[in-house]
Amino acid sequence: MLQIRPSEARGHAQHGWLDSHHSFSFAHYHDPLHMGFGPLRVINEDRVMGGQGFGTHGHRDMEIISYVLSGALEHKDSMGTGSVLHYGDVQRMSAGTGVRHSEFNHSRTEQVHFLQIWIEPDRTGTAPGYEEKHIPLESKQGKLRLIASPDGRDDSLHIQQDASLYATIMAAGDQLEHPLAAGRLAYVHVIRGTVTVNGVALKGGDALKLSDENAVTLAGAEDAEILVFDLPR
Repeated sequence: MLQIRPSEARGHAQHGWLDSHHSFSFAHYHDPLHMGFGPLRVINEDRVMGGQGFGTHGHRDMEIISYVLSGALEHKDSMGTGSVLHYGDVQRMSAGTGVRHSEFNHSRTEQVHFLQIWIEPDRTGTAPGYEEKHIPLESKQGKLRLIASPDGRDDSLHIQQDASLYATIMAAGDQLEHPLAAGRLAYVHVIRGTVTVNGVALKGGDALKLSDENAVTLAGAEDAEILVFDLPR
């Protein structure tokens, strides 16, 4: 079964300093039909103005992944971690028993654009943790690059859930396929460009939910950057 999640149907919050689109219910946006998909709970596309950001706040029992699209994202947390992330950098914070952190635009003048992704863990009460990696551009071009997994294989981020997250950059003529084991779900989020997923045409900001499918097939791309989630039910 295939279900399209159009870009324009996402929740939207405009706070002046922050322009955010919510693929799933979040904060003041509530849609009982879009509370998550499997353990995937949040995909927020955030644009933060220069010199602005999210002040220190807390989380617990959540796997939080930040995928930077442009600009510089500054991170600080109660574990003593601090870093500045740029395009190609991916960050994982396991909130576990509790962590406090802040996210700010490192630039005073340029916007930072990033995706914030929340995945519910398969266990609670674990120790908080942090990890970041740089994913080279060429490792995503015309191929599905694993960026998060339950075992950290293939130099991916380690998450506490039986879920795998892949990223790809596709040009015209590229064709990719990701097989799905029986009973697995898939969620495809298009960051930019256009692509056809299992015969469904999608554009930047669109997503496709897949259930009871044997594979995710990507074709007909034009300057596309895409995330593919392989998820348990």
